[in-house]
Amino acid sequence: MALNLRIDPFSPRRSTFYLEGRLDAMSFGQFDQEAEKLLQQMDVGSTLVLDLSALDYISSAGLRSIAKARKAMRARDGHTLLVNPQAQVRKVFDIVKAVPVKEIFQNLRELDEYLDRIQRKIANEGEELE
Repeated sequence: MALNLRIDPFSPRRSTFYLEGRLDAMSFGQFDQEAEKLLQQMDVGSTLVLDLSALDYISSAGLRSIAKARKAMRARDGHTLLVNPQAQVRKVFDIVKAVPVKEIFQNLRELDEYLDRIQRKIANEGEELE
């Protein structure tokens, strides 16, 4: 599945950026370009909300892109809020926050394989519960 992006509503003070699909090595460039355009239009001290409710998967490349957007917002005295992550995506953020990645994985490919297994497992468990 590709990455679909939507901004609604746009405001120079607070905008919500909706991510749908996969934010990975194939789609992070698209996210980076759209985020850069959006950030250029936002006021100093503004808030960027990333709605992750329809984001099914995130890789290390996606994590770097979100970190890059957060860094750009901080440089503008702004804030970035992540809302509504699906369980498998939330787990990736928990893993990265809890354990320094460079101490566990040999390379980014190994990290992405691990993140893929975790997200598939959690997504499949959710299907069984329904």
